[in-house]
Amino acid sequence: MTSTGPEAIGRARPGVDPRIQAAIQGRKEAAESLLLELLPRVRNLVRYLVHGDGDVEDIAQESLIALLRGLPSYRGEGQFHSWADRVVARTTFAWLRRIRGTEARRGEEPAELMAVPSEDAPPDEYVHRRRMVMLLDRIPDEQRHAMVLHHVLGMSVPEVSDELGIPFETIRSRLRLGRTALRALATDAGGAPEGGAA
Repeated sequence: MTSTGPEAIGRARPGVDPRIQAAIQGRKEAAESLLLELLPRVRNLVRYLVHGDGDVEDIAQESLIALLRGLPSYRGEGQFHSWADRVVARTTFAWLRRIRGTEARRGEEPAELMAVPSEDAPPDEYVHRRRMVMLLDRIPDEQRHAMVLHHVLGMSVPEVSDELGIPFETIRSRLRLGRTALRALATDAGGAPEGGAA
């Protein structure tokens, strides 16, 4: 029988970042290094999933805590960033469910954008991300969530369906409506969005 505990992670997958194993073992410097590297990615994903900037920092912080607590459950199967993205998405959706009943929907004023550039992203990509966030802010959350999970995180339609607990055909419909809405908004704003998101 193969060991699946935290001590087995390093042995099971030699290609796994050694900071993961060190963080699981409680080494603070490894955890800090790992989370600092993930922070821009986490902020950007949260910003893609939520409308406006008001809660981005709080959700990102909660996501980092969830990532740290969840590290022992990472089995080293698949890409670490894909696993982390799913943890962030689940944390964001949980946050949105909690505040949905307690907070009235914010007004339709334009939101101040907070796409966070990463060191390896060229300036054009940063501008594109800012533009995509602006467009995403203008479509319904149901379409937005399906679009981000499918096009940004690369999840298949069945995976998005499982993640959101929504029927397959509903996800396909939301993706179709979301793409149509983004194309229309991009055309109104002066040109179709670049990349494959729309």
